[in-house]
Amino acid sequence: MTSWYRNAVVYQADVRMFHDSDGDGWGDVRGLTRRLDYLRGLGATAVWLLPFYTSPFRDGGYDVADHLAVDPRLGDVADVARMLEAADDLGLHVLLDLVCQHTSDQHRWFQEARSSRKSPYRDYYVWSDEPVETGVEPMFPDVEDGVWTWDEEAQQFYRHSFYSFEPDLALDNPRVRDELWRIMTFWLRLGVSGFRVDAVPHMVERARAADPSDGGQWLVREMRDVADRHGHDAVLLGEVDVEPQQYADYFGTRDTGHGDGMTMLLDFYLNNHLFLALARDDARPLVEALGRHPQPPQHGAYAQWLRNHDELDLEQLTAVERDDVLKAFAPTSHEQAYGRGIRRRLAPMLDGDVRRVAMAHAVLFSLPGPPVLRYGDEIGMGDDLSLPEREAVRTPMQWTDGPNAGFSTAPADRLVAPVITDGPFGHRRVNVYEQMVQPDSLLTKVGQMIRARLGLRETGTVTPEPVEVRLASGGAAHPVLALRYAHEGSWVLMLTNLADEDLEVALCVETADAPFVDVLADQPYGQVGGATVPVDGVERPVARLAAHGYRWLRPRDRHGVCEAP
Repeated sequence: MTSWYRNAVVYQADVRMFHDSDGDGWGDVRGLTRRLDYLRGLGATAVWLLPFYTSPFRDGGYDVADHLAVDPRLGDVADVARMLEAADDLGLHVLLDLVCQHTSDQHRWFQEARSSRKSPYRDYYVWSDEPVETGVEPMFPDVEDGVWTWDEEAQQFYRHSFYSFEPDLALDNPRVRDELWRIMTFWLRLGVSGFRVDAVPHMVERARAADPSDGGQWLVREMRDVADRHGHDAVLLGEVDVEPQQYADYFGTRDTGHGDGMTMLLDFYLNNHLFLALARDDARPLVEALGRHPQPPQHGAYAQWLRNHDELDLEQLTAVERDDVLKAFAPTSHEQAYGRGIRRRLAPMLDGDVRRVAMAHAVLFSLPGPPVLRYGDEIGMGDDLSLPEREAVRTPMQWTDGPNAGFSTAPADRLVAPVITDGPFGHRRVNVYEQMVQPDSLLTKVGQMIRARLGLRETGTVTPEPVEVRLASGGAAHPVLALRYAHEGSWVLMLTNLADEDLEVALCVETADAPFVDVLADQPYGQVGGATVPVDGVERPVARLAAHGYRWLRPRDRHGVCEAP
């Protein structure tokens, strides 16, 4: 039996930015609840909610001041309970962001800890009389010049891997872990389907320092145990920006071979090479990256995405590769972040070209593992580079061409963040309601991809096999990504043309007696299988792909039944 998440489509929403139900300028849980039918209509089967806990919101809510309370500007726990009930009625799973590596400096634990060295909360955090070398580098080098900050009240330095207002939790302390397990239990009992776990490598670093015997895996195993005890088929989706050879430490497969850690890993490695492929109009970096991926455990998976709420972190690329991506998509320092990434939305990086943005989504949906969509990317929302750091990609959802893009009835100066109003990505040109009635809109295309993907039983079950493609006129077709999924006698071949030119390609698969059928395509095409060309002495079927086009193909027999590979 396939677990629900293996072939899920996850929609990432920021409650603050999604829909304001009460006119105070902030999106809220009730507003999100009203828009759940939009997510279901799009085809999403799960929603990942960014932090809505009590917070000063200096870091998008990741500076949590109370993990067990909803920020009053966003609602209360009763609102969350009603939202979960509505999501369940629609068949939507809900994942919450679990921020375990640090808290806000306004959290009660930290305020108690800094008040006295005898406080029972003192050892909830990492303190030192002098800054010591830990091997941990600041995550935001443009903002923080180190990981230690002096606290005048505590008369000690405290460590912070992220911002100075986000002190690191001492996860080697069993009382801290007990607090975190209480938090997980609370939300699982309320009805969430699991968590996206923030900053997992930083958590494991603390665990490794306390007990290096298994590389810190004991911490992810404890977290898995809590999830399994309190949530049937509960998901732990780990934010793990490491090289593939380290994935086993987070899946929990290093020693046992069994997946007793994270359920899924957000696949930064493949994400980086996806953008390298887009920058070069060449599918080979992505195919080669797939080849370096270890197989996930039996009930595990990789989660894929294009953009998220942070910068596009390119640390998994070489310096030359990173430079190619930056030149293509963020050539100025104003568009870049922290010396390692890009602070732009997907559509502006691709010049607002609907064909290219749709093509990028086609690549996403052809990759193994659940796809994750960032709110607004399905309509091609833009960014606001006048906002600092990662806030550039955190702007209100654009629902209509009316005041405040239909996000809120509050005066514009009271909004949680400015709506993008001007230019090619302004809300009068880019909004949900307008695209809903356009048959060729990006929203329509993405919705078609989601529904087609959900109808493919192969994609959530097996790892794809790259298929060789040749230009029909001869030579390699490097711009074409071709992945075949085969399972229990049926298969699907997913083709995407990264280049801005029409191509005819020979597919190095066995020719069926009758034509292939298009499961999905960017435009009407002729049949595949009628015309063939010889490749290495074997007749191969020819497929046409428009510039930035995509096709998902199945072979069929004369009765329309899919054939075995």
